[in-house]
Amino acid sequence: MEGGAAVPDRVTRLQGLPPVVDRSCTVLVLGSMPGVQSLYKQEYYGNPRNHFWRLLYTLYGADAEPSDIYEERLEFALRHHVALWDVLASCERKGSLDADIRQPEANDFPAFFQAYPALQRVFFNGQAAERMYRKHVIPVLRAQGVGAKLRCATLPSTSPARTISFEAKLAMWRVLRS
Repeated sequence: MEGGAAVPDRVTRLQGLPPVVDRSCTVLVLGSMPGVQSLYKQEYYGNPRNHFWRLLYTLYGADAEPSDIYEERLEFALRHHVALWDVLASCERKGSLDADIRQPEANDFPAFFQAYPALQRVFFNGQAAERMYRKHVIPVLRAQGVGAKLRCATLPSTSPARTISFEAKLAMWRVLRS
């Protein structure tokens, strides 16, 4: 495969993507671990059926559809002070389903939150991200005395596997702007 990391159709150790963040970000959207298409493309929410980018553009009043150019989509998120990352730095998984994740390793959130003190709110893109964060991240944050003032909320997954309508997701994702 050209253009990105090959993801074989067998259980393998996968490496996540680096965070998309700058010092002005106040909101962090956390997924669990990128799916096969996202890892191959090395793009957050790289599956064209994933609703994330369309939701973000709609929430922030863009008149156009999300750009086809990934870097422009990232700039759009950052312009609206939205950072992107995943709970997991790596895991073993065949395919894209969160239910198939094994041997998870969390990202270094204490260092991340210390490096980006403007972050105030964390939104989990689906329940799996929230569960993984509570299990693998919160104990470490508490032990290091980091992140106690962050407000967290779980939103419906933007994944095409989550079969509620775009309009229903949009209604629940409006909290990003409040």
